Amino acid sequence: MPAAPILIVGGGPAGLTTAGALKQIGLDSVILDWSERVGQSWEQRYDRLHLHTVRAYSGLAHFPIPRSYPQYLSKDQYAQYLREYAAHFALNVVPRTLVTRVRQAPTGWALETDSETWTARMVVIATGQFNRPVYPDWPGLATYRGVTLHSARYRSGRAFRNRRVLVIGAGNSGMEIAVDLAEQGAALAAISMRTAPPVVPRDLLGIPAQAFAIAMNPLPPSISDPIGRTLSRWALGDLGQFGLPTPVWQPFASRRTPAIDVGFAPALKAGKVSIRPGVSAFTQKGVAYIDGHEEPFDAVIFATGFRSGLEELLEPAGLVDSGGIPLSPSGAPTACAGLFFMGFFESVRGLLYESNLASQRLAREIKKESRD
Repeated sequence: MPAAPILIVGGGPAGLTTAGALKQIGLDSVILDWSERVGQSWEQRYDRLHLHTVRAYSGLAHFPIPRSYPQYLSKDQYAQYLREYAAHFALNVVPRTLVTRVRQAPTGWALETDSETWTARMVVIATGQFNRPVYPDWPGLATYRGVTLHSARYRSGRAFRNRRVLVIGAGNSGMEIAVDLAEQGAALAAISMRTAPPVVPRDLLGIPAQAFAIAMNPLPPSISDPIGRTLSRWALGDLGQFGLPTPVWQPFASRRTPAIDVGFAPALKAGKVSIRPGVSAFTQKGVAYIDGHEEPFDAVIFATGFRSGLEELLEPAGLVDSGGIPLSPSGAPTACAGLFFMGFFESVRGLLYESNLASQRLAREIKKESRD
């Protein structure tokens, strides 16, 4: 059995920043990752994607993103930075290794992969909460004759030119895909919303929204959310008059990431993107909405989210909630000695920003435990 003192499951930003933080304080680790190369999962995302967080707050531990990169990196630029990060710290990444089970062993932990079993005293799970696409099973879906595609497999609106397309799901991916469809010439780009998110500008008066979020995070939500609502209304106008439902949650109170406007508000105002009610069922030619009316579509994109898959990965029970999210905060000890999580956050400050900070806390915790 191959062995390592510290194993990290997942070679994305959360796993890399953990390995880098450990290396900074003299601890080596091995990263087991399913992909062929560092950054591959980012390269496979849709073409239009750029970070919604700024360069200064999107770097990993102890090696910031170089200033030669733009303020908002494209997906390919961020993949390149991740490779630079791994090279900078000479991280030991084992590619093409899919971990299928994590279980306790007499000497610590055993990690079963698709080819062999690794052992380690300490394990960090950094597979992320966006690991497995969710495909809701609507009535009639099997009879629908059009194209269906999850946002995880969406690349560009060019494939849907002159076609009527519905995006189901109003998160950041859903809104951006709807804009991309419109820009690439879809005959109709519509987005179905059951619960509309708050929409905030990416920049306000030249200041990134993320900087506002970091500054206002210490304030009570009763103060920060009204400030954020007022600033967004001032910057974007009243999107309700263009069909956007009133949000039922606010970022700071719920600790959820809002929808970052990267073209959605202008497209909505110009009529290039249309809002539809929630979907209740599929028909052969399209969908039926919760208000009872039906509409034909050539294709439907599911921006219906992801799940972590931790329930199937972890043998010890009681470590995750009903939604598959760890009960212990990322970077903190868990109920099982030697097992940690990294990269599972709900934060208005940005997932990459939080991972950087938490990985440094985790590195100190692991060093402390390694002395015991």
